[in-house]
Amino acid sequence: MLPLRAAAGFVLVAMLAVTTWASLQVPLWKTPREVLTHPWFIATLFDTYFAFLTFYVWLAYKETSHLARVLWLFAILLLGNIAMAIYLLRELFRLPANATMEDLLLRQKPPQTA
Repeated sequence: MLPLRAAAGFVLVAMLAVTTWASLQVPLWKTPREVLTHPWFIATLFDTYFAFLTFYVWLAYKETSHLARVLWLFAILLLGNIAMAIYLLRELFRLPANATMEDLLLRQKPPQTA
């Protein structure tokens, strides 16, 4: 799981860096109209948000709390890959060192009571 931790950590740091850089260059609300109405900008935005929703389907499967599902949905829709990287890192650091991909991807079964 160490390579996945490194990859998710890289995504988080890179997204924070590029978002900070872009914010210091021009505020989001001052994006030129030509950009906002460009067909490739619109197509990329659709692609991005469908990817967010695809990731969210897995997250909603993993999370058992309705409140957590809703809060993570808002986080992903507002922060995108920053929130997704945080969620993935949280899941990865909860796993033991010898965990498998199944342990990461599948919902953990509650302990059996006697």
